[in-house]
Amino acid sequence: MLTFFKKYRIFFLVLFLLSATIITLFYFALKPKKTLKIYNPADVNPEMVDTTVQYVKKYHTIDDFSFTNQNGKTITQKDYEGKIYVADFFFTTCPSICVPMGENMAWLQAQIKDNPKVMLLSHTVMPDIDTPEVLKAYAVKKGVIDSKWNLVTGDKKDIYYIARKSYLAVKTTDSSELYDMVHTENFVLVDAKRRIRGFYDGTKLEEVKRLLEDINYLSNEKSE
Repeated sequence: MLTFFKKYRIFFLVLFLLSATIITLFYFALKPKKTLKIYNPADVNPEMVDTTVQYVKKYHTIDDFSFTNQNGKTITQKDYEGKIYVADFFFTTCPSICVPMGENMAWLQAQIKDNPKVMLLSHTVMPDIDTPEVLKAYAVKKGVIDSKWNLVTGDKKDIYYIARKSYLAVKTTDSSELYDMVHTENFVLVDAKRRIRGFYDGTKLEEVKRLLEDINYLSNEKSE
């Protein structure tokens, strides 16, 4: 028996290596490929969506916008053209969910600072209080890199509509005041074609790490 194995040891070695290669190829061929859903208003909790777009089931994209950032500069969709970016809604004096959201967005900034394809965009939901000067002080506190992360303010109506018609990320309130909104913990991932590709709990670092994985996936994704 030993003589037999010695005689054919090269054959068995080649057979083993060939089998291992075939099994590996089958594994990668059958392994499900990662994909990211493209979200439309009809896919999202209706509480987050303006009634005028709740019926939309396809082709949803982020509308054009124009806001003012922490440096008093006008920021529009052209500043984010062709970029993957993460959007959220907050206010600087928020004592609750904004605290971990701000910390986690700052953590995310540190992870994507060297990726030229990725940016961040935070909208205040209290523009009367969060002036560019107030946003600048907040930006300094958070270590904001101006070329990567814009904190923006503007007309409350415009912020309300971009939040509810485009990003699908805030709730309305019972207040009688027009355009009042309740921001949520959502970080919204937008791809280079202005499509929503994910929602993440910005108060939880493990969720933001998952967001980072999806950002990296989009960064390496071939154009569709």
